This record gives sequence, C-alpha cells and structure tokens, in this order.
Amino acid sequence: MRILFLGDVMGRAGRRAITEKLTGLRARLKADFVVVNAENTSGGRGITTGHAQLLLNSGADCLTLGDHAFDQKDMMAYIDKEPRIIRPLNFAKEAPGKGFGVFADARGRKVLVTQALGQVFMSRPYDDPFSALDAVLRAHPRGGLVQAALVDIHAEATSEKMGVGHFCDGRASLVVGTHTHIPTADAQILPRGTGYLSDAGMCGDYDSVIGMEKTEPLRRFVTGMVRDRFSPAEQEATICGVLVETDDRSGAATRIEAVRDGGRLAQTHPA
Repeated sequence: MRILFLGDVMGRAGRRAITEKLTGLRARLKADFVVVNAENTSGGRGITTGHAQLLLNSGADCLTLGDHAFDQKDMMAYIDKEPRIIRPLNFAKEAPGKGFGVFADARGRKVLVTQALGQVFMSRPYDDPFSALDAVLRAHPRGGLVQAALVDIHAEATSEKMGVGHFCDGRASLVVGTHTHIPTADAQILPRGTGYLSDAGMCGDYDSVIGMEKTEPLRRFVTGMVRDRFSPAEQEATICGVLVETDDRSGAATRIEAVRDGGRLAQTHPA
C-alpha cells in the first residue's frame, strides 16, 4: 500500500495548494490512501467545518488535527458527525470526537490512523502519549486487524518524536511528526520496519516565519513587544509530506521518501 501523509495545512495558501494540486499529486504518486494534518487550515488556528469538507473533497481520506483542534468552535459539534477527522488521543477526556479511526482504501485494505500530542515544551500538560498509543496499537496489530498503521505525533521536541518512533517500531507502519512546520531530512525505516520522519513540514508559504507573515513575528523577536495579531503568509505554498510504501501482509514499511511540491523549497518527487 502507498500512503501519502501531508503536513500541517497553513491558512489560505495551504488550502489553495491542496485544492489545486492534491488530486494530481495523488495520481502521480499512485497513493492508495492520503492523510492530511489540518489543524492550521483556517486562519492558522484550527479548522472550520467548511474547510474540513473542502480538504476531504479535494482528495484527503482522513484529516488529523493537533493542539488547535477546537480553536474553531464549530468543530466541537461537527467532529462527532465526521469520522474522517481525528483529534489527538491524549486531549482532554471530555473532548468530542475520536483519537483514532480505521479506514479502508479503494481495495478494502484497512488503515489505522491515530494521533497523539507531545508533552515537552507544549502549552499545557497533556496526558502521556506513550500509554495512549500503546493501547491503540495493541488493539490494532499491523498485518493482522489492519494492513497498515499510521501515527501522527504532534509535538515540539524532536527527541520526544524520535522516542515515539522507537516506541512504536514494529507496531506502526509510519510514525510522522507534525506541529513545527519545518520538514526534516531524517526519513528512514527503523529496525523493526516502521517508517519514520521527525516532521513532515507544512503545506504553506515558506517566505514566512513558520507560515506566518514575517512582520509581526520579527517585531516581537527584535523588540519584545506585541502590536498586531499573527496572520498566515499567503503566497505560493510548498506541499510538504512523506510517501511510505508498506507490505500488506506484515504492515512493515518497505520504502519512505519525503515529498515537496511547489513554492520556494527544493522539490522532491518520489519516482
């Protein structure tokens, strides 16, 4: 199975790139299943129901969120109606929605998608991501109940993401980091067959400060003073993510490659 995962969609530039390019990119890469992290889709903070449907209609099979999952209040009611949207497993226990889902590709092969929030340097003390992921992966063995299992670890610290990767090695098909918006160069297959990438990057305008228009972040760095709200940069986006190929019988990753398409970054197009 070929699974395409795309990093955080950032504002209007990211939405435009997904709506204009995802169908063609999916066909070119022969992706069987597409997961998109969508937690910054609407104004850089959270996602509205309308924008969620836009991404799903543009070719995403599943959306993951993150620490901004419910910044757009209409998502609180909508997420229980749309099973293709996954919020973090270790979010508040009373949060609506689910932290994992099992989906099928066009051939009926089952894919587990789950997400957890990191604890290191994050804005609030979320529950332990390791025990939360352990329970879900034990209940959905790859190559057994599901043909592939994907973990989105939404975290600040690279060390914590790598820890999650090794913790899930042999049980997940892919562990991919999100949240920091900068694509890393460490795509690899871990010793027991789990594809790993510390951060998929963002689908957004890289002539920016992690997707935000530069003026206000630079003012705050230089002067320490706040004048305006952050606003997403809106020029051409680079679509960033990762393509993993898995063995249907074992669920192990057999190939992993970074994907970068359009915009300012050097392009990477898997064969």
